[in-house]
Amino acid sequence: MKILAVSDNHGDRQILQTIFEAYGDKVDAIFHCGDSEMEKDDPFFKGVQVVKGNNDFGPDFPNELQRVVAGTKIFMTHGHLYGVNMSLTRLDLKAREIGASVVLYGHTHQLAAEMAQGRLYVNPGSISLPRGEYASIGGTFAIIEVLPDQMNVDFYDRKLNPIDQLHRQFER
Repeated sequence: MKILAVSDNHGDRQILQTIFEAYGDKVDAIFHCGDSEMEKDDPFFKGVQVVKGNNDFGPDFPNELQRVVAGTKIFMTHGHLYGVNMSLTRLDLKAREIGASVVLYGHTHQLAAEMAQGRLYVNPGSISLPRGEYASIGGTFAIIEVLPDQMNVDFYDRKLNPIDQLHRQFER
């Protein structure tokens, strides 16, 4: 099973169009971790799982969601309501409570992938306004592959190039 995660495009519709057209038929699901600054009925979001970020005004998007894709339970939230700038503790407690195997979040604009107690936590980074150690890449999104014995996370830049040095493989 493969899913695509993107976050924090902050109104940059063109980059979503580019990514969704290139990968929409190559993944089982697409998740947007918030701060799109777009409307829920935007045609780009047809078939895309989207949550509300701290810069998404209006009641249309949920603050969090749970989905099962090919037998894998996924939990997604933007992260601001879980204090992800400080730690992943509150996010981890929620993931444990609901039994999620993959947890997606944004908000920090910094890419991350880590496995803790059998759960994979992925922040795809901001596709439009990156921060932190990998900001010079110019924006990232992630493709997560869930296999019976491992989970792989690959990050891509705005030109759809894989960033090989950021590939992460986790045993299940």
